[in-house]
Amino acid sequence: MAYDRYVAICRPLHYLVIMKPHLCGLLILVSWVVSVLYALLQSLMVLRLSFCMNLEIPHYFCELNQVVQLACSDTFLNEVVIYVAAILLGGGPLTGILYSYSKIFSSIHAISLAQGMNKAFSTCASHLSVVSLFYCMSLGVYLSSAVTQNSRSTSTASVMYTVVTPMLNPFIYSLRNQDLNSALRRLFERERLNVN
Repeated sequence: MAYDRYVAICRPLHYLVIMKPHLCGLLILVSWVVSVLYALLQSLMVLRLSFCMNLEIPHYFCELNQVVQLACSDTFLNEVVIYVAAILLGGGPLTGILYSYSKIFSSIHAISLAQGMNKAFSTCASHLSVVSLFYCMSLGVYLSSAVTQNSRSTSTASVMYTVVTPMLNPFIYSLRNQDLNSALRRLFERERLNVN
């Protein structure tokens, strides 16, 4: 999405040449392959661990950090792999996103028309809000699980980035739709009148 926004705003005349269906398919394929290889790596790393009897994971699903913490054997290698993969697979895309948006914002400042600036900012705002929500929540989960053993707060944060963020995606991206904006305005005005 960040690369698509970068090409659409910074190189609008070349958009159709650059963003061919072949490139879009290749970007999706690379994303899926990396995800599958990461899942396979983590599954194989967990298989080498030994676990004690009668353990419960204090989560709604098997969070990898929680599974590794319950192991009876040495988990140093697993923890190293988890954090190196998090840096590469989380930091790499984040670096690309920040780079593309820095280019976008520098291009937006070169736009002299206010209408063009507003359109460019509204195009980027929805994606940035979803990305920042996801990264903040996931970073909070992994940092809090390293610092504290409070399973309730970690579980709540896990649900935030695995359930709430994907649920908000359609809502956030549809805020650019004028029909939805006018319907929300009417709803809030009706609620305000009912309160008064």
